[in-house]
Amino acid sequence: MSDVNTGPGTDRLAARFPTAYTILFALIVLVAGLTWIIPAGRFDRVENEAVGREIAVAGTYKTVEANPQGVLDILMAPVAGFYDPDSYAANAIDVALFVILLGGFLGVVNATGAIDTGIRRAMAKLKGREIWMIPILMSLFALGGTTYGMAEETLAFYGLLVPVMIAAGYDAVTGAAIILLGAGIGTLGSTINPFATVIASNAAGVAFTDGLALRLVILLGGLAICIAYVMRYAARVRRDPSQSRVADLAADHRAAFAGSANTGDAALSGTQSVVLIVFALTFAALIWGVSTQGWWMAQMGSLFIGAAIVAGLVGRLGEKRLTGAFVDGARDLLGVALVIGLARGIVVVMEQGLIADTILNAAANAVAGLSELAFITLLYWIQVGMSFFVPSSSGLAVLSMPILAPLSDFAGVDRSLAVTAYQSANGLVNLINPTFAVVIGGLAIARVPYERWLAFVWPLLLILTLFIMAALGVATFL
Repeated sequence: MSDVNTGPGTDRLAARFPTAYTILFALIVLVAGLTWIIPAGRFDRVENEAVGREIAVAGTYKTVEANPQGVLDILMAPVAGFYDPDSYAANAIDVALFVILLGGFLGVVNATGAIDTGIRRAMAKLKGREIWMIPILMSLFALGGTTYGMAEETLAFYGLLVPVMIAAGYDAVTGAAIILLGAGIGTLGSTINPFATVIASNAAGVAFTDGLALRLVILLGGLAICIAYVMRYAARVRRDPSQSRVADLAADHRAAFAGSANTGDAALSGTQSVVLIVFALTFAALIWGVSTQGWWMAQMGSLFIGAAIVAGLVGRLGEKRLTGAFVDGARDLLGVALVIGLARGIVVVMEQGLIADTILNAAANAVAGLSELAFITLLYWIQVGMSFFVPSSSGLAVLSMPILAPLSDFAGVDRSLAVTAYQSANGLVNLINPTFAVVIGGLAIARVPYERWLAFVWPLLLILTLFIMAALGVATFL
């Protein structure tokens, strides 16, 4: 990886590069334009009890009356990204509200001073060994990704981990990478993830344990690659802060995440210690609820409301400071919530324009009649392309597997390998996908501009792509 230029040229590039809002709105316009060019079409769908939703039926594609998206549809897309204006069914409104409530909770905890003081105490105790937080934390996030598809719930950890990395002498990119790459590589190498592997395997007509050995190889190998990449970058930033991808934003990041007094040692008061215990128990309850009790955004948001009240009472903030801190914290993440709605709006335009099934049908025709290696290679890249438009792992599985998996039989490729190709492609794209709320939202919370993230991660994407292609290629001959 080349050295980072943080001089005037970089500043000019950052000034010219559009914001996440502009990028996402431009993608809405682009997809709307495609609905005027790509023919509309649909597959028949039937309810599948094993998958728990409707799936497409292979061989039933037919063209339908076009529904090109116009100016009004484009302007409605950000609203429809939050909820369906016709049925009032939720799209991304639950995730956006969760982010706002998370911001309120973090605002209350920060108002007690417990986070700043706790970070300084932790850094004093870890002095000289901070680098080992990276493999430990990335492994934990990967475990969440591979077992239950940890994604949206990682948004709660950016406000906690990024300040720790900054205080340790690293940067915001390091903190974001630990979470985004850790959970992302876990999802890429899903083993028992019900939202990717299980749904895709059921839709493909195979047991989700088929192909498990290959997925473990991809998981462990990919995790090792990501850990080494992040540790190398973090060590270089600590030696020379000018090598950071966000070096010009360092002062802003320190002020935003660690306050102005984030250096030196400090003693935790008894009250601050209890607040930190409440803070830790909140995240423990979050993980327990999601992994064992079926919690989702509503329950997690309610948890942060209750935890904010408890933290404010323990911290003796009083009613006015508590509510003021909650509103200020929510305001800080309001931009993140808007970004999430915009990202979802892209998918809404494509669905309303009836072009998703047409793209899928073209992909099915492209892979028909190929050799084993050519089939799995092209299938992987088709899934890469489709993942930009359908970032949801379960959504892409239900859309593509019933159509593409049966074609594996004609190419002499095991269907489980088609499932692995799908989840690897989807997981890789969702490390950078601008239509994926987890990427855009996480980077916004971490205050890492999207173009800086791309500059940081593209060499890793190339390495992971070569590794995945090699693994899939070898597996076709075994």
